[in-house]
Amino acid sequence: MANLFQMARTVALSCAFALPAGLSLADAKKVYWQDLMVAAEPIENPFAKLETEQLQRLARLLRYETEQPGVLDVEIKEEIKTLRSGLAAEGLDVDWLFEQRLIIMAANEKANTQPNEELVGKEIKLAGYVLPLEFNGLRATEFLLVPTVGACIHVPPPPANQMVYVTYPKGVELTGLYDPVWIEGPLESEILNHDITYSDGAGEVTVSYKMVADSVLEYSQ
Repeated sequence: MANLFQMARTVALSCAFALPAGLSLADAKKVYWQDLMVAAEPIENPFAKLETEQLQRLARLLRYETEQPGVLDVEIKEEIKTLRSGLAAEGLDVDWLFEQRLIIMAANEKANTQPNEELVGKEIKLAGYVLPLEFNGLRATEFLLVPTVGACIHVPPPPANQMVYVTYPKGVELTGLYDPVWIEGPLESEILNHDITYSDGAGEVTVSYKMVADSVLEYSQ
């Protein structure tokens, strides 16, 4: 729970791919994954100044006050009073800190989902890895393009603006999930949710971009 008070933002790795032979930049702009992100608005993080032990007490207090089902027992009610009075004695405004937590979470969510409007509607080229969603025979006709190998399968999903939902009616035949590709087409913005199967279960991911691809080409140096 202490992590709830730390301003952490997932930074997706840039795919520094070379342009394959025969692919012209005249038709589309080559972009990298960091180009899809928007610079986060500067925001002060009051939790950065607190000691680890204070963060732990705040996290415990938050858990008691927001996650305990039903009626709190007498012992926990007493602990809540003790935690609040102890933190107040140290000069901490607990309610204000909890409000700042929500503001920070909202800012992080915005930074992780907001599309780069300068690229929306533009013809782009982007390299990444295919996470198939729909097949026509052996060819993937719908997929997520993700910046790193195994994203959404072996690790938590990237931020929403670090994935592109791609439809490609011609379909792309996959030789493996570890082989990068180039996609080319008009980049559009729409918040979409997709069900994904993980290595240890299933879940839903949110994606900020979509594209009806003009081409999907095997990546080569």
